[in-house]
Amino acid sequence: MNDGTHDMAIHSQDLIVAPRQPSRQTPLSMAGLLKPLRRGVWRYLSDRDILIAAFVTVVVFVGTLGLVYVAHVINVWGLARRSPIAGGHRRALLIFGRRLVDDLPEADFTERLARGRENVLAGAADRVLLLGGTSGGSVSEAEAGRRWLVAAGWPVDVPMTLEQLSIDSLENLRHARELLRPSDEGRLPAVWLVSSRYHLARCLYLARRLGFDASPIAAEPRLALSGRYVVRMLMEAGYLMWIDIGMRWASLTGNRRMAARIS
Repeated sequence: MNDGTHDMAIHSQDLIVAPRQPSRQTPLSMAGLLKPLRRGVWRYLSDRDILIAAFVTVVVFVGTLGLVYVAHVINVWGLARRSPIAGGHRRALLIFGRRLVDDLPEADFTERLARGRENVLAGAADRVLLLGGTSGGSVSEAEAGRRWLVAAGWPVDVPMTLEQLSIDSLENLRHARELLRPSDEGRLPAVWLVSSRYHLARCLYLARRLGFDASPIAAEPRLALSGRYVVRMLMEAGYLMWIDIGMRWASLTGNRRMAARIS
């Protein structure tokens, strides 16, 4: 967090709650139209650097006859297929949120929470961060996740931190880095990343760009290729291609401003 708000985290026994951003009311008539643009990559489309990265990505895609995209599809699919469901030695464990339905975790988010809890009970985590701000409801994704975990049964000796400022994966990890870093120059702890299999490649790429020693844990027991899941993985491959080519372009051209977005 570049505004220093993580220093104001509220301590209550083993629970640490990072403050939420104040919500802004949107006129009801526009809410449905604007909702898809408030989250993920779409809300960055007015940014010049992001648009340059998108243009370069299109050029590379056309120039390689789509082979660069195929490579990213293979990467997303491969990591989704081989990621384990259990961590090994104890690490900090990060559980990625997902848009709520009526202020409750939906199916993908519930699987992530259940897998995270399972690993905590198995001794694979010394602390847990629940990641996710407000996505249209009255509570944050992190708070909804906390309620679910408490209702399911949570061990009192494992501290839980709520990160409630972010609404996309990059912000999730950037704020988690500030919460986990012991000091400005301190070394980050190793982390497990718990998310849906289709999402893990992007999470891992971003986490390592931000300096984490990160390893994935898959929410689902195995990769099941339904139509919905194939679409999700194809979309993730597109996002990852866009990010990766943008970062390579920034490095090639010496664009420090662009490179600093994921560093």
